[in-house]
Amino acid sequence: MNFAEWEPVYEAVLADFGFQRAADEAVRDRLAEFAQPFDTARLDVAGEPVVVAGAGPSLESDLDELDEFHRIFAASTAADRCLDCGVGVDCMVTDLDKNPETAKRLSHDGTAVAVHAHGDNRDLVERVVPDLDTRNVLATTQAAPMEAVGNFGGFTDGDRAAFLADHCGVSELQFAGWDLDDDSVDATKRRKLAWAERLLYWLEQRRGERFSVLDGRREGIDTSALPVG
Repeated sequence: MNFAEWEPVYEAVLADFGFQRAADEAVRDRLAEFAQPFDTARLDVAGEPVVVAGAGPSLESDLDELDEFHRIFAASTAADRCLDCGVGVDCMVTDLDKNPETAKRLSHDGTAVAVHAHGDNRDLVERVVPDLDTRNVLATTQAAPMEAVGNFGGFTDGDRAAFLADHCGVSELQFAGWDLDDDSVDATKRRKLAWAERLLYWLEQRRGERFSVLDGRREGIDTSALPVG
């Protein structure tokens, strides 16, 4: 993802939530102090499908229904549930807000952990990242990339996992454990899920692919902030 292409969408996200770019940049800079360069070739998935695992209630049954998959990019607590099912995780994507101990354990086991900096997780970055094996940490931001902190597109843990897989050359994106209509979450989370939906729609347009998670939903997606036709 070229930041010049991402930036207008990022600005729309900032405006919608009232977030401050300066706050994102400040935490990005703090994460950069801990980060090491990460070679994304370690996550090369060229020619392979990737399952993007979310933490919705259907995750386990969705995993059972997939005939074959080679790689798993798991968002936040979906990593724990995949591991509990005996399914290995190739990359955990997290802003550290729910299960930092899993991020720590996976990083020390040699699994890639994409750690995201945003304006309101500075305390977590400062408290958790020093305990990770930063050789296995891919530092990310939603602001402009800098030094060892990259921006591959995306906003929530789940859609960032999809954008990261796209960057790494995935042949096909599959989705497990996604619930874009989760009534149990608060209003802010519902708005974040709406953005995840929009961004996945943008990504499938970019890829010329049709994501099953969006079936039956496309006509209702607000695409006004997206660079799509």
